[in-house]
Formats: sequence, structure tokens, C-alpha cells
Amino acid sequence: MERKQYHQEINITPELQARIDELISRYPADKRKSALLPVLHEVQDAHDNWLSVPLQDKVAEILGIKPIEVYEVVTFYTMYNQRPIGKYMFEFCQTSPCCLNGVENLMDYTCKKLGVNVAEPTADGLFEVRGVECLGACGYAPMMQLGDFYVEHLNEEKIDQLIADCKENKITLHDK
Repeated sequence: MERKQYHQEINITPELQARIDELISRYPADKRKSALLPVLHEVQDAHDNWLSVPLQDKVAEILGIKPIEVYEVVTFYTMYNQRPIGKYMFEFCQTSPCCLNGVENLMDYTCKKLGVNVAEPTADGLFEVRGVECLGACGYAPMMQLGDFYVEHLNEEKIDQLIADCKENKITLHDK
């Protein structure tokens, strides 16, 4: 299977570098690697919500660590994206409580409604559906995450409303 290569412009602005430096300063000088996760979040947010390999290399350079140490983290956690993704990422929890409460049917419904498969952005780049591991809200199953926010007790009506609100740019993705 051939892997598609995506190009990403690396732009570490003075503002982004200042934010990175502030995050690094929270840790002892000999433990810069401890800032890896929050630095990756900041860098990803500043680069259209994904991290190319050259951008991951840049993070390694900034932190003074080996590139493989960054790759290991980026490939392990689903919160880091290794390719361009849809602006609105519908991340459905796929663990037992959500599955027992119908999340798989809701994922199928959402994919059909958007005309895509799981992990495939819509042609306009607006939406993507992804299954993820436990989001820690089992008592509110089925549920999904959209940006920094949880959507609980999901049903088709809530999904329809979310899609409409996203299309009308009424959804805030981050609480920053």
C-alpha cells in the first residue's frame, strides 16, 4: 500500500516560539522532554491541526531530543494527527459502554450522512469521523468529542444538529 505524502509549511512564529519557551520553562532544564505533549499540542494547533514528519523533527530540535522520541508519541496518541484532517473531527468513543449504547450505529449514520468512511475527510475538508479509545465519560454513553468538548447521550438528532451547526460555523472547537 502506497502512503500519500502531504506537504506542510513549517512556521514557528515568534509568538509560537514564546509559547513553546513558556511551556518548556515549567520543567527542570534537564527535563525538557517533559514538555513534549503540550508543545506538540501548541505546534499542531498552529499548523492546521496536523504534524508532518518535518514538523515533528522541528519539535525534536527545539526540545533537544531525538526525532524518534517525538514519532513514538505522535504515533501512539490519537490526539496528534499525522495528515491533514477535517476541520470538524467527530471522535466517537468505541469502548464497551458506548458500543453497548449504539455508538457504532451512530458512527455509521454520521458517515452515511457525510458521504465518507471512517478516517476519511469530506471532499470540502470540513468533516471527518474517527473512532477513538475511551474518553472517560462512560456514564454519558454513547458519546463523542468534537474539538475540546464532549457531546454526551448521542442520538441521530444531536448529530444532525452538530453537522448543521458546524456548516454554519456555530461550533467552537477549543476553549482557549
